[in-house]
Amino acid sequence: MRILHTSDWHLGKTLEGHDRHDEQVRFCDNLIDLVEENNVDLVLIAGDIYDSYNPPSSAESLFYRTIERLAKDGSRPVFIIAGNHDNPDRLESVRPLVEGLGITILGYPRSQATRGKYRGFSIEEAQPCFTKIAIGDQKINIISLPYPSEKRLNEAYDQTDDINEMQESYTKKVGRIFRDLEKFYRDDEINIAVSHIFVVGSAISDSERRIELGGSLLVEKSDLPARSQYTALGHIHKPQRISKEYRAYYSGSPIQYSKNERSSSKSVYLVDLEPGQEPDVNQVLLDNYRPICLFKATSLDQAMAICEERSGQDIFAYFEIETNDSIDLESIRKMKKLMKNIIEIKPVLKGSQDWVKKEMVDISRASIGQYFVDFYKEENEGRAPRQDLIDLFNKLISREDIDHETN
Repeated sequence: MRILHTSDWHLGKTLEGHDRHDEQVRFCDNLIDLVEENNVDLVLIAGDIYDSYNPPSSAESLFYRTIERLAKDGSRPVFIIAGNHDNPDRLESVRPLVEGLGITILGYPRSQATRGKYRGFSIEEAQPCFTKIAIGDQKINIISLPYPSEKRLNEAYDQTDDINEMQESYTKKVGRIFRDLEKFYRDDEINIAVSHIFVVGSAISDSERRIELGGSLLVEKSDLPARSQYTALGHIHKPQRISKEYRAYYSGSPIQYSKNERSSSKSVYLVDLEPGQEPDVNQVLLDNYRPICLFKATSLDQAMAICEERSGQDIFAYFEIETNDSIDLESIRKMKKLMKNIIEIKPVLKGSQDWVKKEMVDISRASIGQYFVDFYKEENEGRAPRQDLIDLFNKLISREDIDHETN
């Protein structure tokens, strides 16, 4: 049996206000071609379909069209779980419309699929966190854990009077859940797991939210399902095998979503599985639809020359320009006229190493505001703060800046 593992599409996400929808459309089209060309039996999407709880309609439309095409009128199972950026209720709201195609969407830790027969397969068994799918003469057992926030985990599983279980750490709770679910595995069938979690030791990038990766929601490798032949993970944007022993992989995001991902290749995994055998895992690299480039210029004239040389290229550009003074607005306008999609032009003052060090630390008012938004979302199940609350926070920050200047 061949499965395709992908995750972290983040449909609706922008790069500092610059639209990425056309790149996301191209990825979805290429994914469908990849699935068809490689005769994929099952598609796994391990969370973070969207970038926010309230995605734009264009993002939702793209998602629905894509999974419908992947399912091919019930010929191929498509198995989807929610990530931390997804609104689980909103994600599951379309289940009545897509289940007739054999598409499974699970939003909460104890969500369950629906049994049924389809053109190319059948869902033979469906319980909370467990799904058995028959494809031809093969059967695959999937244990699933959509993004388990501490709140969702406690609501779903803390039905106990045992004080020790109640006081378990987050990772131990996740590990206990996986061990309990492994009872559904069968030695003569294919056994896999899919979840959206942050495993200790993962290599991250700055396009993942900062607050949620802060430490309390870490899962130890030893708490992954030991009997799973392949564990498909979402949450981390850099593709990687996070554990050889537990056969656990992050497929990563399909698009470069931040400046420090500019040198990272994006991919999906094709996995061939047979009962009782080690997985045959192949990383398939994806096209870089619009590269993110960082240009370091020793002068404003050199930066202008780069803009002229690259004016016809479809890229996102960041500039760091050595200068003795600030960069005037007219020069900035000229650069942006020559090259579209310039994200940032940063002056680097010559001869002042202290200034350069300060410049490398992201302590701008804008970044502090983003930290506030991220923290608010983490504390409120992903819901963004109201605009008036953001405005109040920014006002307080501005007032603090004025106080510091006057002191």
